[in-house]
Amino acid sequence: MSDNKVWKAVKPYVNGGASGMMATCIIQPIDMVKVRLQLGATGGPLRVAKDIIAKDGFGSLYRGLSAGLLRQATYTTARLGIFSQLTEMAKKANNGQNLPLWQKAACGLAAGGLGALVGTPADLTLLRMQADNTLPVEQRRNYKGVGDAMMRIVKEDGAAGLFRGGGPTVVRAMALNMGMLASNDQAKEMIQAAGFEKGSMVPVIGGSLIAGFFASACSLPFDFVKTRMQKMQKNPDGTMPYKGPVDCAMQTLKNEGPLKFYTGFPTYIVRIAPHAVFTLLFLDALPKLEKNFGL
Repeated sequence: MSDNKVWKAVKPYVNGGASGMMATCIIQPIDMVKVRLQLGATGGPLRVAKDIIAKDGFGSLYRGLSAGLLRQATYTTARLGIFSQLTEMAKKANNGQNLPLWQKAACGLAAGGLGALVGTPADLTLLRMQADNTLPVEQRRNYKGVGDAMMRIVKEDGAAGLFRGGGPTVVRAMALNMGMLASNDQAKEMIQAAGFEKGSMVPVIGGSLIAGFFASACSLPFDFVKTRMQKMQKNPDGTMPYKGPVDCAMQTLKNEGPLKFYTGFPTYIVRIAPHAVFTLLFLDALPKLEKNFGL
C-alpha cells in the first residue's frame, strides 16, 4: 500500500485534514470564546466562557463543531496537502536542498489561498452558528445543524451567500499559512541545526509554538475584518454597514483605531498556537503510525 501511486498522491491531503479535525475537537471551546470577544462580549476570556456556560450550558462551547470539522475536512485538507506538494516540488527544483524562507512563504501563501477558497462555505457556516446566540431572540436564526445552516443561507442569500466575506477569508488564510507553515519549517531547521535530532519532539513542538505566534500576529487583523463582514446585517434603510473588506478596515481604523484589529489577541493566540501545535503534532505522528500498518 505504501508504494501505491494513488495513496502517495492523496496521503498529504488525508493526513492534513485528519490532523486539523483532531486539533479542532480540542480547540473548539477556545474558538467559541474568541468569536464572542470579537463580536463585542466584555470581560476576559475566562469571564466570557463562564457567561456562555451559565447562560447556555457547557455544551454550547461546542456549538458549531460540525461546521468546524467540515471546515477542517475542506480547508485544512487542501492547505496542508497543497503545501506539502508545493514544497516537495520546490525542493526537487533546488536539488533536494532546504528551501529559503521566501520560497516557504510563497508556498504557504499559495496553499492558504487555495485552501480558503474550498473552505469558505464551511467557515461562514461555523461563524453564523457560533454567533447566533449573541443576537436578540427575534433575530436568531436557530440553525439545527451545519446542513440546515448551509441550506438556509443558500435559500436566503443565494449560493453566493456561502462566499460572503470570501475575499477577507482568502487573504486571512494566506497570511496565516505564510506565518504558520513557513515559520514552522524554518524554526525546525534552525532547531535541528542547533543539535537536536530531526523528527524529535523538540523541533516539532518548538517549531509549532513559533509557528503559532507568527500565524496569530499575521492573520488576526484579517480575521477581525472577515468576522465583521460575515456577521454584518442590513441597516434599517436596507444598506449594508460596509461596502467591502477595504471599507470595513478603513471604517474600523478611522472610528476605533488600529489596535481594534487586535481585539481578542490573547484569546486568539491561545487558540491558534495550540491548534498549530496539535495539528503539526498529529501531522508528524500520523505517517509514523501509518508506517506500522504498511501505509
